[in-house]
Amino acid sequence: MHADPIDLARRLVQRRFPDALAVVLAGSTAAGRATASSDLDIAVLVGDGGETCRETLRFEGRLVELFIHTPTGLGELFAADVASRRAVLQSMYATGLVLLDTGGEAGRARSRAEADLRNGPPALEPETVENKRYSLTDALDDLADAGDPVERLAVAGVVLNVAADLLFDHHRAWVGGGKWLPRRLLEADVECGGALLEGHRHLCETGDPALMIEAAERVLDIVGGPLREGYRRTWRGASEPVAARNAG
Repeated sequence: MHADPIDLARRLVQRRFPDALAVVLAGSTAAGRATASSDLDIAVLVGDGGETCRETLRFEGRLVELFIHTPTGLGELFAADVASRRAVLQSMYATGLVLLDTGGEAGRARSRAEADLRNGPPALEPETVENKRYSLTDALDDLADAGDPVERLAVAGVVLNVAADLLFDHHRAWVGGGKWLPRRLLEADVECGGALLEGHRHLCETGDPALMIEAAERVLDIVGGPLREGYRRTWRGASEPVAARNAG
């Protein structure tokens, strides 16, 4: 019989962090989607004399992801998550199961996390949106022309990610990667996001890109249309961030 994941999380925290200020169990366990092999995502708030870090370990046979932070570190991580438009830690504190709340620390962190989530991520700069429009237009041209099935799948991944990012920005919605991309894409726009995901699934299963091209072109129309002729960028030197040079 597998140990109860909540009890296991409590035992781990009591052993490793007896002086913790707050502990939140997040991820699939808190959401009720956990399986016997799911890892445990645990946010641990420690005093300012502690260390802000991330650690992966195995405890009583269960894989555990620890997100450890001081109050100062938590504020910095919240700010970094807003800047990256991901809000990973905010989601953990806003939706997780509170296992420990010393002096209301978990409640205060949750309130701040919920405020960040309500405010939404910062909008992309207009030039970044234009770069992404150009990148998506180019990728769609490649997708339509791709004859090699492996190349077609690779380009489809680019189309999905760039189109999703443009749609996230249009709705001022939090972005996601991996399994969180489809989840957050459907939260942001169930119609257009769903069409993108269905087009990608259809292409992967059949090799036919038509549905995906149609869905991505619809996203392009929402954010200003395809961009080919007239696109121009000036090289700004080695100090220019790579992400700005390759906005796709």
